[in-house]
Amino acid sequence: MDPGRVPVPVDGETPSRAVSGVIERVIAEVPAPRTHAAADPFPAAEAIARTAARNAALLSSSLALPPGPIGMLTVLPDLYLIWKLQRQMVADIFALHGRTAELTKSHMLYCLFRHMASQVLRDVVVRAGERALVRQLSSQALSRAVGSLGATVAQRVAGTAVSRWVPLAGAAAVGAYAYWDTLQVAKTARRVLEATPPAGATIVTPGRAPARGR
Repeated sequence: MDPGRVPVPVDGETPSRAVSGVIERVIAEVPAPRTHAAADPFPAAEAIARTAARNAALLSSSLALPPGPIGMLTVLPDLYLIWKLQRQMVADIFALHGRTAELTKSHMLYCLFRHMASQVLRDVVVRAGERALVRQLSSQALSRAVGSLGATVAQRVAGTAVSRWVPLAGAAAVGAYAYWDTLQVAKTARRVLEATPPAGATIVTPGRAPARGR
């Protein structure tokens, strides 16, 4: 299957497996950044996050406009396109900090989904005192994490799917969530970049805002 094609539901495929497949495709590659290292990356990163959040809201609300069964068919394409947009945002934020070489599948998985499934991603981090180190997962461990994420995200999608049966108001709600969700991804990425990590790991300080400089 062409990795650039938007996914559609497959007959007989469970919702959790379908979502897991989308996640696998999203993290299959780390996109090239569209930005370069900046002397003061924080304002630029904030601007990128806000722009991405607006684009995500517009995209998601547009896909949610068709009501009823037709609207339900847009769920997987919506997830795929939003996560691709967020994936690019994360790559651009890392590049602004001059940290492109550190961005891996494990980092991308953590940045994209930590805010919605922190318990599922507990094996992605290793505790070191009050900090957490994002570690590189083996292919098998990464597959397990993706499978668990698929089940968690599918449950959330099922819980909010009713909004797609409500014209306009439902689309507005879906767009608002996409905006918030994208900002959470950006926040996680900036926390990952908060401190210079030891070799092979990235330091995350849970519950703290990114430092504003060194």
